[in-house]
Amino acid sequence: MSDQFFGGDFGPPADDPNDPESRDGEGEGDEFDAVGLDAPDEFVEEGDAVYAALLARLGEAAPQPRLSATRRAVELLGDPQRAYSVIHLTGTNGKTSTSRITESILRAYGLRTGLFTSPHLERLNERIMIDGRPISNEALAANWRDIEPFLELVDGELEAAGEPRLTFFEALTVLAFASFAEAPVDVAVIEVGMGGEWDSTNVADGQVAVFTPISLDHTARLGNTVEEIARTKSGIVKPAAQVVSALQPAGALAELARAAELSESTLAVEGEQFALESSTVAVGGQLVSIRGLAGRYEELFLPLYGTHQGHNAAVAVAAVESFLGGGSQPLVDDVLTEGFATVTSPGRLQLVGTEPTVLVDAAHNPGGAEALAGAVKEFFTFDKVVAVVAVLADKDVAGIIRALDPVVDEFVVTTSSSDRAIDPDELASTVVAVAGAERVVVETDLRDALDQARELAGETEQGAVLVTGSITLVGEVIGIAAQEEWK
Repeated sequence: MSDQFFGGDFGPPADDPNDPESRDGEGEGDEFDAVGLDAPDEFVEEGDAVYAALLARLGEAAPQPRLSATRRAVELLGDPQRAYSVIHLTGTNGKTSTSRITESILRAYGLRTGLFTSPHLERLNERIMIDGRPISNEALAANWRDIEPFLELVDGELEAAGEPRLTFFEALTVLAFASFAEAPVDVAVIEVGMGGEWDSTNVADGQVAVFTPISLDHTARLGNTVEEIARTKSGIVKPAAQVVSALQPAGALAELARAAELSESTLAVEGEQFALESSTVAVGGQLVSIRGLAGRYEELFLPLYGTHQGHNAAVAVAAVESFLGGGSQPLVDDVLTEGFATVTSPGRLQLVGTEPTVLVDAAHNPGGAEALAGAVKEFFTFDKVVAVVAVLADKDVAGIIRALDPVVDEFVVTTSSSDRAIDPDELASTVVAVAGAERVVVETDLRDALDQARELAGETEQGAVLVTGSITLVGEVIGIAAQEEWK
C-alpha cells in the first residue's frame, strides 16, 4: 500500500465525471491487481485467512450502535473514505440491487468504481467490488495486512475504555474504504449494513444519499414504527447533500424531508421528481421507460426480473443524474443503455438450474417476499411452484409466507448453516398455520430438501423451484447448484 494512503491529502478525482471518455486507464504502478485477476486458487488461502480474522470478531448479528470506533480507525489510516466521491444507500428492501445498478451506470461512464454491499452469497470478496469485479484475494490480503496493526491499536483503546473491540462489520468497512483508496477508485457506491445513523459506513460523507423503500425490519435495533426506522436511516444525509428517495410511506417520507431540510439538502422523490413510467416483460428481463430528473429514457433493456427492479432502476438513474450533473443534465442514452445491459444482481431471482427451473431469491422480510411474489406472477408462466424456505430468527416468518402463498403450490421447509436459522420443525409450524399442512413438507437436510422440491416441481411440464427466505440459504444453494452442475 502506498505511503500516500496513510495520512495523505486526498482530493476529488481530477477527471470530469460528466465525460464518459474521461478515464484513461486502470492506474499505473500498482503492486498487485485489485480487480479479481488472481490465477485460479493462487491466493485463496490468504483470502480465507482474512475472512477468518473477521469472523473472530463480534458478528454482524450484533452491530454496535456507534460511529466513534470506526471513525478512530479511519482517522489513523488518513481517512481513506475521503479519497473518492461517495454515493450512500440505505433502505429496507432493494438496497443491493439499486447499488449494483447505480455502480453499473457509473462504470459505463468510464469512472473507476468501488461497490460495497452486504452480505455476501459465497465469498467475502463479493462485498468489495472494484470496477465491477470482486476484489482479488491477493489485494484483499495485502490491504488487510496494511490495516490490521491500526485495527489492533483501536481494539486496545476500546478495551481500555471498557468497550467491545471493533466488530466484524466495523473492521470490514475500514477494509473496504482502504481497498477503494488503494485501487484507487473515482467513486464508491456504499450500502449501509444496518440502519444509517450509527452504521459504520456513515463515517463517509455521501454527496448523494439514496433511500430505497423503507418498511419494518430489524425492529429490535431500529425502532418499532416505520417513522422510527426512517429517522435512523435518515442519519446518512449530510450537509448540502442531494437526497434521492424511492416511493415511501407517508411517515417515512416526512422523516426524510425533515432530514433534508435540517441539512439544507435537496430532495427528489419517486413519483414526483422522477418515475418509472412503464415496464414490460422481455426475454431475460424487462424493457423500462424512466422519467429522470433531467431526461426521459425510453425502452431500455434491464436484465432483471420484477417491476420492483424497474423501480430500483429509476432510483438509480436519479441517483446518477444527481451525482454527475446535480440533477440538471440528462444521462447519455448510449451510456445508460450499456450501464443497464451489464447489470447483474446475484441472488435476486437468479436462475441456477433448469429441468426443472430453479430460481433463488434473497427475500427475507415481507416486503421482499411481496416483490418476489409479484415478479413470479408477472414474469413467469409456471404451472407449479415449489418453494424451499429457511428463515433466520427474528424475522417475520408469517408475513413472508403470507406474501409467497398466492404463487406457491407447495412448501419444502428446511434450514441453512447459519446458527441463527430457525429449527425446521418450528418454522414448519408457522408455514402450516398459513398454508395448511397438506402443502408443507419438512426436510432437515438442505440437499434432501432440494431433491424433494425438484422432484415435486418435475411432476408438471412447467414446474419450478423457488429458493428463498434467507440470504445464507440462497448462497448455499448457489454453491450446490454449481457443484452438481444442474442443467
